[in-house]
Amino acid sequence: MKNIIIGTAGHVDHGKTALIKALTGIETDRIKEEKKRGITIELGFAYLDLPDGEKAGIIDVPGHEKFVKNMLAGAGGIDLALLVVAADEGFMPQTREHLGILSLLDIPEGIIVITKKDMVDEDWLEVVSEDIRNEVKGTFLENAQIIAVSSYTGEGIEELKSAIFTLIDKNTQLKNLDIPFRIPVDRIFSVEGFGTVITGTLIEGTMKVGDPVTLYPSRIESRIRNLQVHSQDVQQAYAGQRVAVNLAGLKKTDLSKGDVVAAPNSMHTTMMIDIKLNILKDCDREILNATRLHLYHGARDVLCKVILLDRESISAGESCYAQLRLEEEIAVKTGDRFVLRFYSPLETIGGGVILDSNPFKHKRNDAAVLESLNIKENGSDKEKISAALRDYSSRFETLDFLQVQTAIPKEEFNQQIQKLVKDKTAFRINDNLVIHSDYINHLKENAVRMLTAYHQENPLRDGMKRDEFRSKFLKYEDIAVIDKITDSLVNRKFLKIVNGCVSLYDFEAQSDNNQKLIEQAFLEGGFSPESPDQIASRFPKIKNFKQVLESLVSNGTLVRVEDKILLHIDYYNKAMAMAKEHISQNGQITLAEMRDLMGASRKFAVAVLEYWDRRNITKKVGDARVLK
Repeated sequence: MKNIIIGTAGHVDHGKTALIKALTGIETDRIKEEKKRGITIELGFAYLDLPDGEKAGIIDVPGHEKFVKNMLAGAGGIDLALLVVAADEGFMPQTREHLGILSLLDIPEGIIVITKKDMVDEDWLEVVSEDIRNEVKGTFLENAQIIAVSSYTGEGIEELKSAIFTLIDKNTQLKNLDIPFRIPVDRIFSVEGFGTVITGTLIEGTMKVGDPVTLYPSRIESRIRNLQVHSQDVQQAYAGQRVAVNLAGLKKTDLSKGDVVAAPNSMHTTMMIDIKLNILKDCDREILNATRLHLYHGARDVLCKVILLDRESISAGESCYAQLRLEEEIAVKTGDRFVLRFYSPLETIGGGVILDSNPFKHKRNDAAVLESLNIKENGSDKEKISAALRDYSSRFETLDFLQVQTAIPKEEFNQQIQKLVKDKTAFRINDNLVIHSDYINHLKENAVRMLTAYHQENPLRDGMKRDEFRSKFLKYEDIAVIDKITDSLVNRKFLKIVNGCVSLYDFEAQSDNNQKLIEQAFLEGGFSPESPDQIASRFPKIKNFKQVLESLVSNGTLVRVEDKILLHIDYYNKAMAMAKEHISQNGQITLAEMRDLMGASRKFAVAVLEYWDRRNITKKVGDARVLK
């Protein structure tokens, strides 16, 4: 299905509204009557009947300021522009600005229409045509048809229609209907008995009655109660159509012009965007770093500061990478076009394309940042996804987030993720989390550095206890993610896990005679060993007693059942075996029974049973314990 949007442009009073009426029979300047009639989309908009029975939407732009706001409201969906120049006045400064804006918005096709033909003679018309041809050199309209018409007499109107139909037939770019829908809101009103209605150009996707929607940037949720296209109720609307959407449960004050109505979870809001900035060739201003500007995106006008990432200033006809730091939150997508206007006086200076819709705050003149933006502008889908993974792995952003961020269709995005995982550029943590191998290597280097220092301080220990390693290795709330990354480093033989301790792969804990002496002392103590302080006093020559003791706990030789009570692993295992056998025969074990089995004082039996309780091995029921 081809859904075509035609946009007009041109100087004030050059006959755009009259031209549209001549083409379509629709009078677009009918604000009061529109409000009375209810859900229609004829204010500033009309439609042209096509030979195949379809309709092409036309955006009428009646004034200078409204040009920028209304044209940008549907910028993502305009397929064909009509640049209107009055025969009696010719190319004007405002016409030149509008042509620049059309170029910045990357409009693919256009026709130049000379209006008011009936007011001049043929010689003057030829002069005007020649002047127009010179003015559009180097633009997308350089080779466009120039058609002279009179909206008053109807002369040339059929020729213009025919030219429009031909361009539409040549347009082979079908709108993408398989991605989440999005409408920049350019008009809001209320209808008695219906409630709140918005209008806009459906620039992406397909929407239908009953669909849930989210308003961005407010994130208010609603539902599509009713839909109209060209003043007719429909059950479904498609990208490339002008639509009126009746939203359930909302007040007119819940929305603002410039909001975006979109599928839930299909967009992010942001206070910064990375851009490729293009300055118009006829711009008279030098734009300095940190200049305050107006950003026009969709139907939104937001003040911002432009940070030039590789220079101090930019002038007419130049391009560079930049970051816009906004004064209000907006919702945009990578690949969206925009226009920038000077803060005061308000004049268009340039525009460009969004390369990253939710970036980090960049340092200027950073080679890595500039290379990443070059990939985001010119790279393949695979390279763009790899760059996004590299940027966002440290934040553990989900694949859902990254797919929205890159604006690559979901199916293609998932295919490229699989390729990146297969060639080991990326590492899959789970179904919705993949991180870049560069970040894995960064974490590996941190782990190696941390454990190297730890082994130097603790040569007798098998390594760092896993819980301690988790907390120091990665500040992230999901332990399963930390363990998956740790296990990947174990599989790659950078790390190993021994007795519940994490160490470097080639590390071996040192041992000495002092370990054997201390181990023997605990063996001799059986189920009633002396406290560590008592044993330390027996070996005054062991200066590193505490370190040796901790190494024996770390490697599993000793079990610390209580702060001052440590059992040799052999006696700990005997106590466990006796308790399990007793419970299997009797269903439970009491403190007195445990004490008698161990042949130790009550203190040691209590310590063992409470240790098992804490580790969920046993559970206290009344005065006895059962296996949990």
